Amino acid sequence: MNMPNELSANRFDMGDMDTFPKILRHNATLWPDDIAMREKEFGIWSEFTWLDYHNRVKWMTLALSSMGIEASSTIALLGDNRPEWVWGEVAAHAMSCFSLGVYQDSLHEEVAYLLNRSNASVVIAEDEEQCDKLLELEDSIPSVKCIVYCDPRGMRKYDDPRLISVEEIYTLGQRIDKETPRLYDAFVDAGRAENIAIYCTTSGTTSKPKIVLLQGSKFIDHCCSYLRADPRAPGDNYVSVLPLPWIMEQVYAVGQALIARQIVNFVEEQETMMADLREIGPSFVLLAPRVWEGILADVQARMMDSSRLKQALFNFAMDRAQKSLQQGRKSRLADIILMRALRDRLGFSFLKSAATGGAAMGPDTFRFFQSIGVPLRQLYGQTEMCGAYTIHMEDDVDYDSVGVAFDSAEVKVINCDSEGVGEVIAKTLGMFNGYLGDQEAFDEDVKQGWMHTGDAGYFKPSGHLVVIDRIKDLAKTSQGIQYSPQYIENKLKFSSFIGEAVILGKEKPYLSAILCIRFSIVSKWAEQRGLAFTNYTNLSSLPEVYEKLSEEVEIVNESLPDAQKISKFILLYKELDADDGELTRTRKVRRGVIADKYGDIISSIYNDEPHVDIDTVITFQDGSKSRIQTQLKVASVIETTSVSESEIEQRRAS
Repeated sequence: MNMPNELSANRFDMGDMDTFPKILRHNATLWPDDIAMREKEFGIWSEFTWLDYHNRVKWMTLALSSMGIEASSTIALLGDNRPEWVWGEVAAHAMSCFSLGVYQDSLHEEVAYLLNRSNASVVIAEDEEQCDKLLELEDSIPSVKCIVYCDPRGMRKYDDPRLISVEEIYTLGQRIDKETPRLYDAFVDAGRAENIAIYCTTSGTTSKPKIVLLQGSKFIDHCCSYLRADPRAPGDNYVSVLPLPWIMEQVYAVGQALIARQIVNFVEEQETMMADLREIGPSFVLLAPRVWEGILADVQARMMDSSRLKQALFNFAMDRAQKSLQQGRKSRLADIILMRALRDRLGFSFLKSAATGGAAMGPDTFRFFQSIGVPLRQLYGQTEMCGAYTIHMEDDVDYDSVGVAFDSAEVKVINCDSEGVGEVIAKTLGMFNGYLGDQEAFDEDVKQGWMHTGDAGYFKPSGHLVVIDRIKDLAKTSQGIQYSPQYIENKLKFSSFIGEAVILGKEKPYLSAILCIRFSIVSKWAEQRGLAFTNYTNLSSLPEVYEKLSEEVEIVNESLPDAQKISKFILLYKELDADDGELTRTRKVRRGVIADKYGDIISSIYNDEPHVDIDTVITFQDGSKSRIQTQLKVASVIETTSVSESEIEQRRAS
């Protein structure tokens, strides 16, 4: 096997190491004692070297193969981000099996759909909660022959023959390794570059998620392209926060970590994420827009609690920093007064690069983090293309764009209108091989080797790609005014008081919005003003909250053209939730579901009704239900007048 020399390693060219297990074996051979991973549990960080990583993968591989798991089987991984998740995935590839990540918060029917669709024979489950899901599915997942659980707490009461602990797997694997010490190497050497290795689910904004087929060698080549655009060095720290089933977390926590020998750190809980980030001081972070928005909201909330002097210093420093940023430089004074301490408080003191992807981020949020000295970059890509294939270069960040293409990617905009806006199409080294069991969908999306993304965009003279919205989501009002819902929603979500927003107006006389308050911020704001409330529903219905949100909407309206201003809004009685089908697992709005589920609310807005009576039942994650009876106010920001159909036709004609 040809090992990459020093020059090719610097260019992130892996040579003959065309599978994850081959790269892992190489790392464990040359750098056995270097740290590969850390996991925080019970407040303590545990370290795993490259040799530890390699051994766990080896033992899993040998044990599962001895239990009758054959090549081309599917091994599913269900749980939160943990080292065992990654070890199980690489072990699947060592056995020439397919790895399938399942989101840990998936409901029973979602889990059953993916396991049956992929014909999974093994599920590596994190803990009792995930095992409960699997066992409750009973005969509805007939292909599952083995369930490996990683956390033994609460598992003694079960006697299902499919259950086996990961420690038993390790013990069995160690015994086999002693008896046949060269067996694992034979498995690794048998891995082929052309093999499908990864089953990765799409976000499923319009229907059930599709399963994308990705080759291991293509995935590695694409990760190398990414690393040439945004380099890493051995020993750099990365904190794994986003769900591992998502394609970009696969790129960062698995592919890039193996290739560049980064240290992947797993936080204890999502609730401790910011504290754990600060303890590690990562070199790189990848966070979804909703996480960046949450961090911004937390900063704004803390400023609400601070003294007038601190608020004045904060506003002064932010103003200096943003003005300096517009001039292409940094304000040393702002850095001394505020930014250095703020970055330290957030755990961003040692960041070399930070990224956001998976959904659009508003330019205002992007500008805030650039102002405080976070080297944030925007990504753009699709699961089908092995994730991102455009990124901002270090010295060329444009808030409105998603950067420029990797050196191995080609991007075009076709069928352009008079303003140069058309559909984005692309091809990359990591191009997928198809959708599992859905050739028709593949033929619709891929034409003459190009992936038709379904996104509307255009190129700036600088070569930067600007992505506006999904083509199918671009809409026109009944008066012929075209608008991008996503663009306006991102502007609204820059407000720390707004957690989620859905813009309405397709074939309607004006734009309106369904808003969800950001409970953590609005509740603190209400407490400061002595406003009594009991829960989310009660808080969102307070007149004072409506008044405050009206102010926030008016601020956004000031930055919008008159024809795209929001005329009315309503505060929803609950947060939008992926479990209710309103969002995808990557927090993208499912507009079709919103239109169907909240059709009565939408009708009330456009029928000029002052309020909407709600009587419904919501189901919580634990299965319990609660009846909600409330009245939602339809708030008017801009006075509207009814427009007849004949008037609309006349305006269109003119």
